[in-house]
Parts: sequence; structure tokens; C-alpha cells
Amino acid sequence: MKTIFEKDIKLQKVITKKGVELWKIEISPNHFFLEQNPFKDSKYGRAYRMLKQKYPFFYMFWEIENNQYTGRLLMGTIVEKQDIDKLITDLVQSEEYKQYEDIMEEIEPSEG
Repeated sequence: MKTIFEKDIKLQKVITKKGVELWKIEISPNHFFLEQNPFKDSKYGRAYRMLKQKYPFFYMFWEIENNQYTGRLLMGTIVEKQDIDKLITDLVQSEEYKQYEDIMEEIEPSEG
């Protein structure tokens, strides 16, 4: 692989005013992603709590730029290879994708 763009980011653990620990991904001082508060009594707080119960390594981050929510989310999960089929089936609510082959991309050594 050849690097065509590089940017330093910070991964931080922060504590909210209410004492909740959340992850923060800082892209720049005025641009970051803040983990959804799973204890917030809201539509997304409740959904996040439910997802975290089922998928403990699922993460949902709201994008914030210039102190304003952009309305965009960064979501992802860390799962073992053998667990990915269940996650995908839950997300797409279809078994159709299983008819395709499991083809892994070749990993190239990094340059620069």
C-alpha cells in the first residue's frame, strides 16, 4: 500500500458534566466525534444502550464541528470473524448475502 493522505487524530476518554465516561475522536480542535451517551434518556441513547447489550463492542459517535452537531454519525463494531455473519444478518435483515463467497483482499505492505 502507498500512503496518499495522513492525518493525526486523538482518541480520548472524556467525562461529561453528568459524570459519564465517553470516547472522543478528535480530528482537529473544532472537529471531533463524540460517543453517544448510553445513559441519555432519548431515542438514540436508548437505541445505543440496546445495541451495546447485544454487541458490547459496538460504537456510535456523533460528528461535532465548530461546536455544532453535523447530523452525521460514525458507527462501527469490533467483532470476531465468526460473529460477523450474525451482525450482518441483524443489520441487513436478510440471509441473501450469505450466498456470496468470503473473499479477503490481499494486504500489501505499507510504503512511507
